[in-house]
Amino acid sequence: MSGVKNVVLVHGAWADGSSWSKIIPILRAKGLHAVAVQNPLSSIADDVASTNRLINMQDGPVLLVGHSYGGAVITEAGNNPKVAGLVYVAAFAPDEGETLGSLAAKFPPAPLVSELQPIADGFLMLTPKGVKESFAQDLSPEENYVIFATQGATQSAILGTPIKTAAWHTKPSWFVIASNDRAISPEQEISTAKRMNSKTLTLAASHVVMLAQPEKVADFIVEAAGSLGASAAAAR
Repeated sequence: MSGVKNVVLVHGAWADGSSWSKIIPILRAKGLHAVAVQNPLSSIADDVASTNRLINMQDGPVLLVGHSYGGAVITEAGNNPKVAGLVYVAAFAPDEGETLGSLAAKFPPAPLVSELQPIADGFLMLTPKGVKESFAQDLSPEENYVIFATQGATQSAILGTPIKTAAWHTKPSWFVIASNDRAISPEQEISTAKRMNSKTLTLAASHVVMLAQPEKVADFIVEAAGSLGASAAAAR
């Protein structure tokens, strides 16, 4: 198999590495080495540092995949010279100087926003209603409960932190658009994918599209990894 063999998967806010539990076995069966970060969700800088540690331990070029807020993380971490390409999955993809909040403000409000519950120290959590109706509305009640139970508390200051250097200006990108997304406006996903000149895949799915339609998302990642054969040599 040609192309990039290493895939680093970056989860979003109110999530953890189990976001990729259905994707990792499929990628492995296709001959890819996939690992998922466990980001602290305490700041963009902390999450980028955590992601870079996992990128740096890989034995060759990396395809970096980010879901939701993880898109902001890979936008910064993607500047690592080992990163050959970027895949955004129902994600934020801010430009330099933009914040998640300022990017979202340009589009219709996402229903999930009203289901964010403040807890101690400026962190936010999702309510059970938010998970069920606006985060993973196309998954089973059992899956919804696991998502709620394993969510990572997310520092609210992340929403107002500007991106310093957007890697998608210099790295090829792919974007999975979730047309039934209620956490990020689908219009935002379409607009940012167009701005990045990304290759796109549109699926009628919730925000957690990689759990709702894992085979299609995994195939898209495999396609991206395979297409990076020639360009990845410089990242070795």
